[in-house]
Formats: sequence, structure tokens, C-alpha cells
Amino acid sequence: LPVKKKPRTFYSAEQLEELEKMFQEDHYPDNEKRRQIAAVVGVTPQRILVWFQNRRAKWRKLQKLNIKGNRKYPASSA
Repeated sequence: LPVKKKPRTFYSAEQLEELEKMFQEDHYPDNEKRRQIAAVVGVTPQRILVWFQNRRAKWRKLQKLNIKGNRKYPASSA
């Protein structure tokens, strides 16, 4: 049987702002913290888990791009 995917969760600007604020504080919230965030944001803790996984992936990708960019254009010593 095919696996049923969950429908995409769309977040409001306020929810995203709150999630980003929490991400700045802690990239790896524990179970209790995820439940607290879920209560504030108004989604399930499982959705919070997935959001943080995706956000960490985005963060790592940006880190990688920043490192590559710095190598490509090193600061001039003049």
C-alpha cells in the first residue's frame, strides 16, 4: 500500500517569527521544549520536529555557501 503523506503545513508570518526566534535560541529543542513551542505556535509537536529538521538543513546549506563564498573572494590585505 502507498504511504499517505501528511498535507503540507502552512505557517503564518507570526508563527514563522516565533519559530525563527526559538531556532536562534536552540537548534535542537528537546521533547518538552518542542511541546511548549507547539502550544505557543498552535501546531502539533511532530510538525515542530519536522520544521526544526528542515530549518537545520537550510542553516547548514547557508553555512556551506558562506564558507564557499569566503574562499572564492578572500578579503584583500591591502
